[in-house]
Formats: sequence, structure tokens, C-alpha cells
Amino acid sequence: MGASFRAAMVAVSASILAACAALPPASIAPAAGPDVAFTVDGRISARHGDQGVAGAFSWVHRPGHDAIDLADPLGQTLAEIDGDATGVRLRLPDGRTESAPDWGKLTERAFGVTIPIEGLASWIRGEPRAGDAARIERDALGRAQVLRQDGWEIVYGYADDAAKRPDRLTLRYPDTPPIDVRVVVDRWQ
Repeated sequence: MGASFRAAMVAVSASILAACAALPPASIAPAAGPDVAFTVDGRISARHGDQGVAGAFSWVHRPGHDAIDLADPLGQTLAEIDGDATGVRLRLPDGRTESAPDWGKLTERAFGVTIPIEGLASWIRGEPRAGDAARIERDALGRAQVLRQDGWEIVYGYADDAAKRPDRLTLRYPDTPPIDVRVVVDRWQ
């Protein structure tokens, strides 16, 4: 190899190491921010072994209450789900209903995959859920890059450097087989 190639490789290696050194270290996450209302439209896929669900969603979150409409990739309603501290209810297009004491139990029964809505209400905003310990790694701009809480690992993606809120989340829970949930946010309101 020529001297100029080696010099270029040394320069590239040095710049990679410098970029890594500039990233803030992982830290214990501060207390979560206030539970704020939001509306999000996007797409979700969740898989646990051979069980899975995919489609579009519209989610209205208010402190203490969530309402989520799920549709298949062609826009047909799969389910309407709403929940609060008293429990969670699912309505299917054929009129059948189901209820459970919490989101995890209902999504596991209905779709074969646990979708952690209680945590996701904070995680989708790049914040830890209040009440439980969390570790968070931030990017050079101070935004959440990786969040670990309640056994879940959430990896964030942003549209560009100006984006304040994530537009992609990949959640993984180390079950056997693992639970994988992918969320793409198309619109925040």
C-alpha cells in the first residue's frame, strides 16, 4: 500500500475516534417530563416469533387516556383500542369487543405480540417513562439515541439534524424469541 493510502486511513481512523469521543456517555436518565397530550399518525410493525401485526395507526394520547386506531396496509380498520387506569378495551370491525386490565395483556391476546403502550407514550417523545429507572444515550445534539427501560431497548432515528422529535423507533425486548416493534411517525400534532 502506498504512503498516501496509509495516511488517508490514519486520518479517517482519527476522525472516527474523535467523533466517538464527542458523543456524551450513557447516563441514568433524569425524571421524565410532564405527561403531555399528543396526536401521532404513523406505521407500526410488531413481531414475536411467528406472531405479528403490521399496519397504520392513529394515536391520540391525553394524560391518563389513550385511543389508538389500527388499520391494515390497505387502510381497512383492524381495531380500535382505548384505555385508561380502569382497563383497556378493543373493538373489532365485526363488533366483537375484548377488554383487559392493561395494554400488555390486551395486545398480547389480540395480536400475539405485547406492545408496551404505557412506556411508548413517553418513549415515542424520546423520554423515559416516569417511575422506573432508565439509561439513556444521547447523540451529539443531545437527543435520545438509545433508551433502555423496563427491559426494552429503544433505538431512535431522526429525519435530520434539525429534528427535535424522533420519526423512527425500533424497540426490542429480549424474550425467547425476542419481541421487535418498529414505529415510523408520519405526522405529529
